[in-house]
Amino acid sequence: MTLLGSLSTWQLIGLVVDYTIKFIMIGIVPGNRKPSSANAWLLLILLVPVVGLPLYLLMGSTYVSRRRHGIQARARAELDHLDIADAPAALPPNKAAIVELNRALTGYPAVRSAAPALWTDYDLTMRRIASLIDASTSHISIEIYAVAWDTTTAPVFEAIERAVARGVHVRLLFDHIGSQKYPGFRRLKKRLTAIGVDWHMMLPLDPLHGRWRRPDLRNHRKLVVVDSRVALMGSFNLIDRGYLMPGHVRAGRQWVDAFVELEGPIVASLEHMFAVDWYTESGERLELGGVDKHAAPDSVLQLVPSGPGYAGEPNLRMFNAMIHHAREHLILCSPYFVPEDSLLEAITSACYRGVRVDLLVGEKADQFMVQHAQSAYYQQLLAAGVHIWEFPAPYVLHTKFALADPGTERAVGAIGSSNMDIRSFTLNYENSLFIASGPLLPALAQLAENYITVSRELTLEAWDRRPWPPPPAQKA
Repeated sequence: MTLLGSLSTWQLIGLVVDYTIKFIMIGIVPGNRKPSSANAWLLLILLVPVVGLPLYLLMGSTYVSRRRHGIQARARAELDHLDIADAPAALPPNKAAIVELNRALTGYPAVRSAAPALWTDYDLTMRRIASLIDASTSHISIEIYAVAWDTTTAPVFEAIERAVARGVHVRLLFDHIGSQKYPGFRRLKKRLTAIGVDWHMMLPLDPLHGRWRRPDLRNHRKLVVVDSRVALMGSFNLIDRGYLMPGHVRAGRQWVDAFVELEGPIVASLEHMFAVDWYTESGERLELGGVDKHAAPDSVLQLVPSGPGYAGEPNLRMFNAMIHHAREHLILCSPYFVPEDSLLEAITSACYRGVRVDLLVGEKADQFMVQHAQSAYYQQLLAAGVHIWEFPAPYVLHTKFALADPGTERAVGAIGSSNMDIRSFTLNYENSLFIASGPLLPALAQLAENYITVSRELTLEAWDRRPWPPPPAQKA
């Protein structure tokens, strides 16, 4: 008796359906996807289809939604009509090439603007945000991943309440998943409504009200814009430095961040990005405030947004371009460093051609899985010659920046919300600032030196001597 003859009709139908689905997915999954990602999805679908197929349908699509992509495409077309003077003509060819790459991928130009301050102290940064809000006269736009009304952030929310009372329109976007896990989330929404804040959740998961998004996609951007005149962006969330969760409090964790203060035409770029996100969540089309041309420009800066709405992974390509640009020294700072293949190859190749590479990471990440994923790359990095600096626990180094050839005429940098990991490259909406010239470059170099001074270098010898299996983690 043949194999087919021994099968019942239903078994035969099931077999045909099973193989039909697998053949179809072999054609669908690799489309618009990197080979490594496609192979992982295909392996899961082919070997465990009962698990792999539902997961792919839930989280595997390379597109957010047709509506979101349509909004992004229209917003990109509008950039050509903004009154922002492009600046790459004044740059050396090697820097102009990175600017052109960023412009081709995002549409945002490099502009002459001012960067009056780099804020790194947590309490002082919150007070600076509050003071800018207190000086506002027209409108305030805030887009933050995690928000909580606590003792540390109370000055900001009290300033917001005063601003609304005097007629300032305050718009606040915060990520649903990024904020809801923190204590007081329900009360936060009620308090925001009570004081008159115009707020919306980004990428909300609210199926009972017909609002469902892929749960793995998040809006991780962090920015504050006041009166179309001044902006802050970087890695700060609007939450207490210890992030309020009981485990963090018991472990004594304290987040370490940075915000860049900006004036001039770069603020118009940030406001345009916010307007796109606001329209996507609220349906309200904002009238942009125009370009503030009163700031004395001391820098050439370029906004580099990224996320699922951008097909070309702008932040990954920008980081790779900067790494290939480096000739003498490269500094990378990322709390979650899980590099994509091309980034890993670019970093190790830089070492092999004689570039000194300093990688700043936390001694202990706040997430168990991230810590182990990150450390899986240490052997390759150390063997190539990367200097890995571990910022001491319980502090959580959360600042994200990159510097190529600091202290030289070739110096370029980037700072923002984007980690150097696969999630930030493909799944999160992020905003980075590319720095082609200006005082931010030496300021970031000094910040890196400050971090390295208090950090411990991880050597290849120490890594090879680590105990195996590793000792059990201390319970927080």
